[in-house]
Amino acid sequence: MHTQHSTSLDELAGAIAAALPDLDPAGQRLAITLYRLLAAGRPVAAADLAAAAGFPGPAVAETLGSWPAVFTDGQGRVTGFWGLAISELSPAHRYQSGGQVLYAWCAWDTLFLPGRLGRAARVTSACPVTGEPIELTVTPAGVTETSHPEAVVSFLRPDGPFDAGVIESFCHFVHFFARRQAGEQWTAGHPGTFLLTLGEAADLASQGNRRMFPDVLRHAG
Repeated sequence: MHTQHSTSLDELAGAIAAALPDLDPAGQRLAITLYRLLAAGRPVAAADLAAAAGFPGPAVAETLGSWPAVFTDGQGRVTGFWGLAISELSPAHRYQSGGQVLYAWCAWDTLFLPGRLGRAARVTSACPVTGEPIELTVTPAGVTETSHPEAVVSFLRPDGPFDAGVIESFCHFVHFFARRQAGEQWTAGHPGTFLLTLGEAADLASQGNRRMFPDVLRHAG
């Protein structure tokens, strides 16, 4: 790895998995169903999610209430879920897929979401140092096109379970940079962060999908 620390991708994937809820097959199916309903660009009511996933409504509402970082509107409908939102929740990572303009919570989210949604996306972000727009085409199999082949991704190893503050505690530290020099400039001022190449970040995304959704995304990554 060309990171600024000795943690391997496997170790990093393990730390991320430990920070996320441990989903049984039913939980995996419910989460993937929620992702795909949310990708239509509209808030998702618990009753609609229950009907789509084939689970009892009360059980779905209870599960949603137990999961961290599920964002809802004034009517209790889901508007943001584990890396995907129908409106901007953090520095913009524009995620265009299936004819909808959506938003990812951080750079890395844009790399694992295509595998969870089952379709390609056009991603547009901006380097926090140079301001250059960075564009990528990402499919369930990985990155197939990018405006910046030398792009890198800043990252932060989770030190505990993700919670409702995950955007502030994690996502705000995970960005695309146009080139390594820009990334090194940024990470120097943000203790605990380090850089992954675009390929490493994509590999980590595939590992994350396989670890979190082994029963419903059998061919992820």
